[in-house]
Amino acid sequence: MALTILGLSGALSHDPSAALYIDGKLVAAAEEERFVRDKHAKNRMPYESAKFCLEFAGIKPSDVDVVAIPFAPISLFDKARWHYARRYWYAPDRALDAILTGNRRYQRYRTRIQWCLQQLGFDLKKVRIEAVEHHLAHASSAYHCAGFQEKTAILGIDGKGEYATTFFGWGESGQIHKIKEFYDPDSLGGLYGAITEYLGFEMLDGEFKVMGMAPYGDAARYDFSRLARFENGELTINTDYANVIGFRRYKDKGKGYYFSPKLVEWLGPRREGDVADEPYIHYAASMQALFEKLALQMMDHYLGDIIRETGRIAFSGGCALNVKLNQKIIARPEVKELFVQPASGDAGTAVGAAAYVSVRRGVPVEKMEHVYLGPSYSNEDVIAACARHPQKPVWKRIDDVERRIARIMVDGHPVAWFQGRMEFGPRALGGRSIIGCPSAAGVADRINEQIKFRERWRPFCPSMLDTVAPQMLKVDHPSPFMTFTFEVNEEWKGRVPEVVHEDGTSRAQVLERRHNPRWYDLMLELENLTGNGVSLNTSLNRRGEPMVCSPTDALNMFYGSDLRYLIMEDILVVKDGMDGYDPL
Repeated sequence: MALTILGLSGALSHDPSAALYIDGKLVAAAEEERFVRDKHAKNRMPYESAKFCLEFAGIKPSDVDVVAIPFAPISLFDKARWHYARRYWYAPDRALDAILTGNRRYQRYRTRIQWCLQQLGFDLKKVRIEAVEHHLAHASSAYHCAGFQEKTAILGIDGKGEYATTFFGWGESGQIHKIKEFYDPDSLGGLYGAITEYLGFEMLDGEFKVMGMAPYGDAARYDFSRLARFENGELTINTDYANVIGFRRYKDKGKGYYFSPKLVEWLGPRREGDVADEPYIHYAASMQALFEKLALQMMDHYLGDIIRETGRIAFSGGCALNVKLNQKIIARPEVKELFVQPASGDAGTAVGAAAYVSVRRGVPVEKMEHVYLGPSYSNEDVIAACARHPQKPVWKRIDDVERRIARIMVDGHPVAWFQGRMEFGPRALGGRSIIGCPSAAGVADRINEQIKFRERWRPFCPSMLDTVAPQMLKVDHPSPFMTFTFEVNEEWKGRVPEVVHEDGTSRAQVLERRHNPRWYDLMLELENLTGNGVSLNTSLNRRGEPMVCSPTDALNMFYGSDLRYLIMEDILVVKDGMDGYDPL
């Protein structure tokens, strides 16, 4: 009998997702936002994503042994709820709520999951729902998917789960051992999120933008040390300034923020608009520097001995997507390998909860080697979508796709690239990408201004052949998921300038052919034409929208931008018809 486990996330009212393990193999995983076309899919349940997973595997709800959810009740005898109440003393209604009805959010979530399962056709009398603590699910998504055989240090940093915000532990022989947790409001991820809001971005979405803005500023210009400290093994956030609730929140136009009026008194008005200007670039740099310093201090304090012993780290939680911190971690001589869960945010907890339950039931899970876990579409599906689309796309079925698309790119054109199964997690890794030739001057600006409609100062990333990485990057470390930045060797800064950031680094995807042959072969064609086996790669979406999922999504995005070329499987769509088209 196969062990079939469906993981469902969405407890924290954002980023619902579903993941399906059958006998330890991750068969399918997808985020709800991609199907409902609503970024982060706030206040939704993972209905469409779960439906996809079941249909892809060809199974019925009755075939599922366990539904694993990454959120669990927390005992009153645990210090988490008391810590929350004590630190939020200034909001007595919230503090008392944590003590008296501290699992209300869990009960509400479980009820909504049961409703979602009923809509999917599950019999609630027969299905078993197993709750896994949120940070344990994050830890499992990193450790169990890393494939490390040795004893492994496990680190989890995010905004918060039930009450925990930070997890330190270790894994060995498939078992996870908890060393220490920090609790809300003492959250490094929460602090970064609060400053993200102050800098004019959306929490959960804009943290990448703060990280991208930081290299333009000077961290030494402003001392942010008053915001947080790590002493005697404890992290303390200064709730006079950030991670605030109730009346302490700064309010503007009816919206409350996670920082206080006191922060505005200190630093000036909240930033607005798209320009990376002073003093805000320096604030971004100072926040990033404080974040890195505290994260490394905490890691050393709780995990240093384990890391020195084995050199292996598994990292998850939203803050694991901070690639600058990850660059600092892998630069340490005692670190042999860092595995960062590619879907480190809350969407990844569906994988983590399901993996944790699988291991607990005696079925170990496979190493996660790729993220091509979503839907795929045939040429016939693509042609049907073109036939239905109101713009009446002009399309042509082509052979030798990689060579022809490489020619279009080398001529300076960005291309929408839609191939194979959709990626799981926030990174476009060659399934749903906008691509360009990184030696074609101005292609990054063109994508920013005409297609992505996003801030000019945000960097673009390279995907590259595994044979190119040792030449281009200064550090040799596996990077299949774009979870690290690397310093770029001087010669390559001139060869592929469109994918090198202000600080001389690149957030690289290093390819192995076996996981996505067509994507790899495109790089080979670029190498033949330009000498550089590297592509500029950004997600196939417009600003504020989720990455595209279906051919119809791709066509909608294509006609809502200035892109001229869209390749979906073997079907090439060219805007303004095929006049003069000859990418041969």
